[in-house]
Amino acid sequence: MDVSFGPEEQIVWPASVLAGILMCAAVYDITREVSSRCYKGYDGLNELHKVEWNNRGFSTVHALVAAAVSFYLLVISDLFSKDVHGAIIIDRKSWISDAMFGVSLGYFLTDLLMILWHFPSLGGKEFLLHHGLSMYAISLALLSGKGHVYILMVLFTEATTPFVNLRWYLDLAGRKDSRLYLYNGVALFAGWLVARIILFIYFFAHVYLHFDQVRTVFPLGFYSMMAVPPAMSAMNLIWFRKICKGMVKAMSSTKRSQCVKTD
Repeated sequence: MDVSFGPEEQIVWPASVLAGILMCAAVYDITREVSSRCYKGYDGLNELHKVEWNNRGFSTVHALVAAAVSFYLLVISDLFSKDVHGAIIIDRKSWISDAMFGVSLGYFLTDLLMILWHFPSLGGKEFLLHHGLSMYAISLALLSGKGHVYILMVLFTEATTPFVNLRWYLDLAGRKDSRLYLYNGVALFAGWLVARIILFIYFFAHVYLHFDQVRTVFPLGFYSMMAVPPAMSAMNLIWFRKICKGMVKAMSSTKRSQCVKTD
């Protein structure tokens, strides 16, 4: 496995990891200050809820940044366009993808440490597995320069995180019966279906169609590519099942409340 870096890359990825950690710390503090001033119920929360409230603040910011950068590199830029660059797709990368991977590593590391410190209040074993696999896969791609296209596809799935966090905020604020909670649930369902189910189908199809390139990856990277995405996909399917149940329950309760008002 070639883990050599050019002068620019040696600066970009360590600095971006630190930037990711500092971003989490800054957004955590900003979330605390803004929430304390703008939401009256914040000061009435217990300490653990305040920690999770602030934690979900930097989780949302990272998700928005990761989804936006991934969408730009995968769809808008010509980085992975056919016949544009000489290198095969599995070898294509840029300093932007290196920087984004570093920021994501900083985020996942910070979030993982918080989960472990407050375990299991901020997340159970499935979150440890998710973060562990994410950090492992991102680190391999960052150090080897291989498979950036696939890591970006997976990072784009973070686009669903803001909906997950908003659902938690509304639940804690006692607004489960609001229209916003229902609309957010529908958006979460649709977003999860597109970004974490359909996109993974496209992911596996892309790997299959470019398997001749995938086979050129060093052995650890190749076998990791064969094992990690299916594991992530399985977790997405399990969570999607819970989302479907939650949405059906929310819509049913909304219909019942409307019937009561009509009566």
